[in-house]
Amino acid sequence: MALLFQSAVDNANWWVTELKRRLPNLDLRVWPECGDPADIDYALVWKPPLGLLADLPNLKAILSLGAGVDHIFVDPELPVDVPVARVIDDRLTAGIVEYGLATILAAHRRFPEYAQNRNKGEWRILSQRTAEETRVGILGLGVLGTSLAQACVGLGFQVAGWSRTSRRDPLPGGLVHHHGNDGLENLLAKSNILVCLLPLTQETEDILNRDNFAQLPKGAWVINIARGAHIVDDDLLAALDSGHLSGAYLDVFTVEPLPQNHPFWRHEKIILTPHIAAVTDPRSVADQVVENIRRVENGEVMHNLVDLTRGY
Repeated sequence: MALLFQSAVDNANWWVTELKRRLPNLDLRVWPECGDPADIDYALVWKPPLGLLADLPNLKAILSLGAGVDHIFVDPELPVDVPVARVIDDRLTAGIVEYGLATILAAHRRFPEYAQNRNKGEWRILSQRTAEETRVGILGLGVLGTSLAQACVGLGFQVAGWSRTSRRDPLPGGLVHHHGNDGLENLLAKSNILVCLLPLTQETEDILNRDNFAQLPKGAWVINIARGAHIVDDDLLAALDSGHLSGAYLDVFTVEPLPQNHPFWRHEKIILTPHIAAVTDPRSVADQVVENIRRVENGEVMHNLVDLTRGY
């Protein structure tokens, strides 16, 4: 049984150590040293090169190294008969919640504006809403979005979430749920701080655009912890330059690393981080990788299986 590990950002040695600790007999190969492609049963990947997965003729399952799977589905040659699983992990979720709360609270307490005032030598007290007067809108109500929403409710914010379709399972108390196009308009109109945690699909690409920015209240903040392709970069810059938006926290970008000539680097209203909101930790995630391999070998359905028709 052979597994191919491929990632340009994850520490291969760390993953090899944790997987070998759990499956000592696993034939573990690190890309690009694949050996015979026909030997590979499983692929554990992050942003695999286009065509790589199609070149593994006996592949039984594809395992994403993160919560998102858009980096896999972007491949036009992706084998459609191979199941895909993603990561749902408490440590990953905690990282997203921490990052979300840190940026929401910083925007709410106007810390970026105070930092600008400090740089100008200005001692000026800014007006301040209470949490109860501040409306947080969260796009995406999967595990990550729901966990962040619950944490925001606990801090006293007015919280609303949006998903493309309605949900049957109960949501945390105090959380308003919107869905569909009309629901999106309602959520945007009432969001002082908008957080994007949507999966990236054809339906959600470019959702943070000029028209939707215009529906936000004047002075709103945008926080993107999902994927860079959710934002139309020029539309965000225009909304910031016009003064309609107060600022943006961005952790993800269409091209990563962000090119040095990109205007986001130099914009005073944008605070950016290099895709670090949450990092997949093999010490906890290796267990579910091994469990999913066991399940496939036993003819069972993998945990955290992705719906190939929906793309998440």
